[in-house]
Amino acid sequence: MVDSVAPKLGFSIFASDGPLDTAYINAMAAAGFTGVFTSIHIPEDNPAKYREFLRELGEATRALGLELTVDISGDALQRAGFSWADLSSLAKLGISRLRADYHISNAQIANASHTFGMCLNASTITSKDVCELRDAGADFSNLVAWHNYYPRPETGVSGKDLLAKDRFLKENGFTVVAFTPGDAKLRAPLFQGLPTLERHRHKNPLAGALDLISNGGVDEVYVGDGGLAPRSLGQFATFLKDGFISLHAKKYSSQFDYVASHQHVNREDGARDVIRSAEARFWNIPDITPLRTMRRKRGSVTIDNSKYGRYQGDIQIAKRDLPPDNRVNVVGRIIKYDRALLPHITGGVPYTISDTRTSLATDGAASGIG
Repeated sequence: MVDSVAPKLGFSIFASDGPLDTAYINAMAAAGFTGVFTSIHIPEDNPAKYREFLRELGEATRALGLELTVDISGDALQRAGFSWADLSSLAKLGISRLRADYHISNAQIANASHTFGMCLNASTITSKDVCELRDAGADFSNLVAWHNYYPRPETGVSGKDLLAKDRFLKENGFTVVAFTPGDAKLRAPLFQGLPTLERHRHKNPLAGALDLISNGGVDEVYVGDGGLAPRSLGQFATFLKDGFISLHAKKYSSQFDYVASHQHVNREDGARDVIRSAEARFWNIPDITPLRTMRRKRGSVTIDNSKYGRYQGDIQIAKRDLPPDNRVNVVGRIIKYDRALLPHITGGVPYTISDTRTSLATDGAASGIG
C-alpha cells in the first residue's frame, strides 16, 4: 500500500473524443486529480485541429490548476503549427510538460528541459541516452520517464519488466509515470483499455494505480482511457480526498447493513488471511444469530456470531478462500471488480463497504458483479 501522502494522479483527454468535455475535467479535478495528459501525434487524427484543441484544453486546465502534459513528435509539432525554436507559444497555451517521442534528439530534449518538464519514453531510455542528456546539459530535475499505454491486448508490459526498468530509471534520477486503464469511454478503435501493465487490462482502475505505485516503482499514475465510470471515479475521490478505500459488495443478508453502517480500519497487525476491522468488537454490538455459516470465498464479508463468545461482532473480509466456521456468518461478498483492491488494504488502512445495488443505481458499469 502507498504511504499516507496521496499519490499524484492524472487523467487523459483526447481531441478525437469530440468536443472538449469540461464537465468531466471539472469532475476529475474535484475528485483530486492534478494532471492531464493528451497526445498530438496520433496518425489517424487530423493534426489541423490540434492548435485550437490545445488552446481550449490549456485554458480549462490552467483555470483548475491542473498540470498539462502533451505527447508530441517532431513532425506533429510542426504540423500543428508549433516549433522547437519557439516553445514559449506552448507555454502560453498552459502546457507545462512535453512527452518527447519520435524524431526528437536528446540534444533537443536537454535544451527544452530548461523551459519545460520533459517526459521521455520510459521503455526506450538507455544508459547511452542518460550520458547524452548529461553531456548536453539537461536539467534532470525536469526530466520524467513516462511509460506507454498499450491499446492491443497481450502487448502490455509485465510487472517484472516494469519494476526492473523503473529501478534503472530511479537510479538515474528520473521521476516515473505509467498508465492505469479507464473503464468508460474506452479508446477507439479496439476499446480494450489503455494500461501500461497487461495484468491491469479490464481491471479496477484504482487497483491498477495502487499496484503501479506500491509494486512497480511508479511515482505518478494517469488514467489512460478517456473516462471513469461514476463508481470508479467515486473510489478515486474517496481515496484521494479522505484516504480510505471504498469497496462494493453483494449483500447476502440483513446483517450486512450493520457492516455497511460503519467506516472500518484494518488492524495495524494485518492478518495473513483476512482484513480485520480494528474496532468492530468494541462497538455497541447487537446479538448476532448464527446465519449463513458457509464457506468463505475470497472477498467474503463476515461477522463473528454469538457462538464466538467475546469475539462476537468481529468484522472481516476474507483475503483467500477459507473453510466454513459455524461461529462466522457470511453476510456479503466484495464484487469481483473490487477484489483487486484487497491487497492494498494493509495494516492501518481505512475502508468502507457498501451494498453494490445502491452504487449500481447510479452507475451503468455493472461489470464484475458476483
